Amino acid sequence: MARIGRSIGLLRNREFVALAGTAFARSQAYSTILIALALYADLFGTTGVVEGLFGTAFAFVQLLIVLPLGRQVDTGNAKRWLLAGLVLNVCVFVGFVFVDSPTHVILMRLVQGVGAIVLWITGSTVVGTIAPDDEHGRWLGAYNQVGAISSLAGDVVGGYLLYTRGFTDTYLVLSGVTLLAFVTVFLYLRDDPGGGTERDDATLAESVDTIRTLLARPLVRALVVFRLSFSVGKMAVLIFLPILARTEFGITAFAIGWILAGGKLTKALTQGYVGDLSDRVGRKPLFVVCGAVCYGLGTALIPLSYAFEGRITPVRIDLFGDPQVLGGAFFALFGAYMILGVADSIRLPASMALFVEEGERQDAVASAFSLRSISWKIGQVSGPLLVGAIIDLVSVSVAFYTAAGFIVVASVAFWVLVRRAGLSRGADDALAVGDD
Repeated sequence: MARIGRSIGLLRNREFVALAGTAFARSQAYSTILIALALYADLFGTTGVVEGLFGTAFAFVQLLIVLPLGRQVDTGNAKRWLLAGLVLNVCVFVGFVFVDSPTHVILMRLVQGVGAIVLWITGSTVVGTIAPDDEHGRWLGAYNQVGAISSLAGDVVGGYLLYTRGFTDTYLVLSGVTLLAFVTVFLYLRDDPGGGTERDDATLAESVDTIRTLLARPLVRALVVFRLSFSVGKMAVLIFLPILARTEFGITAFAIGWILAGGKLTKALTQGYVGDLSDRVGRKPLFVVCGAVCYGLGTALIPLSYAFEGRITPVRIDLFGDPQVLGGAFFALFGAYMILGVADSIRLPASMALFVEEGERQDAVASAFSLRSISWKIGQVSGPLLVGAIIDLVSVSVAFYTAAGFIVVASVAFWVLVRRAGLSRGADDALAVGDD
C-alpha cells in the first residue's frame, strides 16, 4: 500500500529540500499574483479580452523561450539557472509594486513568465534527473506536493495580505520567501546536478532535432495532443475563476484565497500518494485520463455559482477582526475547486513521470519537459483570449462550458491515441512499440 509518509521522508534529503524550496517560492508567487490579477481587473474595470491578456502575456514569452531554455538546461549548469530564476522573480515583485495600469500588469506578466519557466523547467528536470530510476513518480509527486502546499499558502496568506496590507507589503513577503529559496539552493544543491557542463554547447538546431526525436515516440505525441486542448480549459479556470469571484460577486481577496485553497488542499494531501500509487500500479495513461475527466466535471460546475448565489443564507465569519460574508456563490466555487484539486492529483504525477521516462530514453529530460511546456503554452496563449472573448460576446457561463468541452475533447483524443498505439499499460509498453 502506498504511503504518504514515503513522500514526507524525502524532506530528509537536503538536495530535495533545496529543490522543493524553489517550487515553494514559485508556486506561492503564482497563486498570490492570480488573486492580485482579480483585484487589478476590478480596480481598472477591464474587459474579458484584457483579462485574457493577463494570462496570454505570461504564457507567450514562455512559448518563445522554452525550447532553447530546455536544451540549455540539459547542457548547462542547472544550479546556476535556478539561482538566476530566483533573482529574476525578486525583480518581478519589485516591478509589480509600481503597477498603475492594465498595460503595466501585462508587461510585468511577461517578465514573470520568464522567471517562472526558468524555475519550473530547471527544477523539474533536476528532480527527474537525480531521483532513483524506480522512484520518479514518488519524487515528482512529492515535489509537486510541496508546490501545491506552497500554492495553498499563496492563496490563504497571499489573499490575506492583499486584503489587509495591500500590494506593496504582499510583494515584499514574496521577495523574502524567494531569497530564502536562493540561499537553500546555493548551500545545499550540488554544482551542475544534471552534468550538463560535460556535454557540448547547445544549439537551436540540436534542440529542434531532439524535439523531433521525442515526437517520433507515439506516447509523447499522445501527451502533446492532450495538453494542447487541456491547457485551454485549465487556463480559463486559473485566470477567470478569481476574476469571476471578484467582479461578479464582490468576494474579497481573502475569501478568494479560501476558494483556491480548497482545491490546493486536496491537491497537497493527495498528490504525493497518487504519484507513489502510479509507480506501483502502472497504467499511467489511465491516471491521466481519469484526472482530466474529473477536471472537466469541476470546470462545468463553476457556472452553478450564479444559481447558488442568493439561494443559500450567507454565512458571516469573523477572522482577525475582519468579517467575511460568504454567500452561495462562494460555496459553489469552493466545491468546484476542490474537485479540480483532486483531478490534478490524479493526472499530474503520472503525466510528468511519462515525460521523464520518455526523455531519459533520449538523454534529454529537460527537452522532454520543454516539449511538455510548449504543448501547454500554445493552449495557454490562445485559451485566455478565446475565453475572454466569449465572456465579452456571449456570457461567463458559456465561456466555462466551452472550457470544459476542450478538456473532454483532450481526454478522449488522448485515450484514443494511446489505445491505437497499444500504450494503455504505460511507458514500458511505449518502449516495446518503439519509434514510428
